Amino acid sequence: MSSAVRLARGLGALVLAGTVTGLAAAPAHAEEYRYWSFWTADAAAHGGGWTYATEGPSTARPADGGVAGFRFTVSADSARAAKPRAAADFDAVCGGTKVADGRKRVAVVLDFGTAADAPKGETPPAARTECARVPEDASAGDALAAVAAPLRYDSSALLCAISGYPKTGCAEQAGGSSEQSEETIGSAAPDAGASDSGDGGPSAGLIGGLAAVAVLGAAAVWQARRRRG
Repeated sequence: MSSAVRLARGLGALVLAGTVTGLAAAPAHAEEYRYWSFWTADAAAHGGGWTYATEGPSTARPADGGVAGFRFTVSADSARAAKPRAAADFDAVCGGTKVADGRKRVAVVLDFGTAADAPKGETPPAARTECARVPEDASAGDALAAVAAPLRYDSSALLCAISGYPKTGCAEQAGGSSEQSEETIGSAAPDAGASDSGDGGPSAGLIGGLAAVAVLGAAAVWQARRRRG
């Protein structure tokens, strides 16, 4: 094994070790953000069963009988995000809504969070549930827009407000201020997509560490071939 390969492997191990150490230490220093978290439950989950969504509401497409939950929360990551306080109970929300040809029913649970989580000067509206009857190919975002407009998104299509709450700000640090541009719309728009690090999803730190190791490994191979040439 060449010295270049040995050096690169050693550096790669160091980067990966540093990444893992950083992830373990992160919760003690992580910044908390104020944002709308997105939760799902399938048709078989009655009276509970919230799961942090692994994709954004614009791409999640619940079947008839699905439940989409939205909770305004303050947390450092999805693993510590607060769930909607109402049960993920489709029958309780949509039991009285009849099935219609070409359309599906999605129970939408809206939890505007607590006064402690609210931005300064704002009061969270009361939690509520709505039954959205939408086209069969509609996303969770479409269902949300059908029952909880106006929605507000930022310039990166991140969901910032539901039913106009909060009035300003978008995924900002708790106690901080938002500098992102925003727009108010009455229908669903694309969003940032999957959750960042909850429920087994890869964190940005881990992905970055593994990418660094891959780059170092490739550099080692290139260097070894260059010396042999």
